[in-house]
Amino acid sequence: MTPMTHVANWSYPTAVRFGAGRISELADACKAAGMSRPLLVTDRGLASLPITLQALDLLEAAGLGRAIFADVDPNPNEQNLEAGVAAFRAGGHDGVIAFGGGSGLDLGKLVAFQAGQTRPVWDFEDIGDWWTRANADAIAPIIAVPTTAGTGSEVGRAGVLTNSATHVKKIIFHPKLLPSVTICDPELTVGMPNMITVGTGMDAFAHCLEAYSSPFYHPMSQGIALEGMRLVKENLPLVVADGGNIAARAEMMSAAAMGAVAFQKGLGAIHALSHPVGAVYNTHHGMTNAVVMPPVLKMNRPVIEDRISRAADYMGISGGFDGFYDFVIGLRADLGVPDKLAELGVGRDRMDEMVAMALEDPSAGGNPVKMTAQNTKALFEACL
Repeated sequence: MTPMTHVANWSYPTAVRFGAGRISELADACKAAGMSRPLLVTDRGLASLPITLQALDLLEAAGLGRAIFADVDPNPNEQNLEAGVAAFRAGGHDGVIAFGGGSGLDLGKLVAFQAGQTRPVWDFEDIGDWWTRANADAIAPIIAVPTTAGTGSEVGRAGVLTNSATHVKKIIFHPKLLPSVTICDPELTVGMPNMITVGTGMDAFAHCLEAYSSPFYHPMSQGIALEGMRLVKENLPLVVADGGNIAARAEMMSAAAMGAVAFQKGLGAIHALSHPVGAVYNTHHGMTNAVVMPPVLKMNRPVIEDRISRAADYMGISGGFDGFYDFVIGLRADLGVPDKLAELGVGRDRMDEMVAMALEDPSAGGNPVKMTAQNTKALFEACL
């Protein structure tokens, strides 16, 4: 008999209320999660927009208050977290509605997590079993409401937090960071500026691509990643051309969640490069992923060529790996993605620092080709 070598631990996510108009169920979702005094956490840009005011109106009408915290940076840090925790405690809140894109979702989840802890948040970084240090009973319930179609944090068990002193992005993990209920309402994404639609959509594609390419064993995630890439290919151009296309918006929201489910199989060099660039230069995460994608595909080609060729066949792209690569280049051009990191304001002044940060990033371990100081520096040079 052939020995069984495929051994892994798998996990799949939470209850999702998916569909246009389902934000109307926000108060019911809060009550189902045991919240009577929720704190809505979002970013500054969303705080005064109609979709946020609508959510607050729904809470107030249901007798759940109207509390909001919006002191959230595009790349949230521990200072934002400390302020959010202070607001949570001062208001006597018993749960969090994480509302927005990746920054609002991640920080909202971490506020719910950290409000009941006594140790610093860095003690819960996603290293080994550090998550067991947390007092699980003190983690407040979470409702997630994404307003972009990209990060997939609404179905994830982690949050990304930037250390404001070192500018290093850290992943904070705990199983109870998984929201109790997620409301995916594609109507909430209609007002996104095109740049955010493109950046978040390419983030979803990057999640699926890297999960699909990861060498680790997780065939369910691999299948989800493959279908997620197809959904982005067919629908991202549609929502950029017509922001009111609710059907395409819904497919993109599905692809975003699928990418986050899939990347428990692993991420790779796209994210390992993007994290330090975003932390140092404050670039948009998804757009950064889109810029660095082609050089990473080239580096990984010797290992992933056959797998990418199969993906190309499934997605209706002819030409195998080369056809897939050309598709990525063409998609970026059609959507207005910059070709090089220099166009995002990234320079060579902190190259060695970013190389070191990339090699330390948790995503680096999932790249199909082992990342070294030499090939990582070459990647940065190619991206610049």
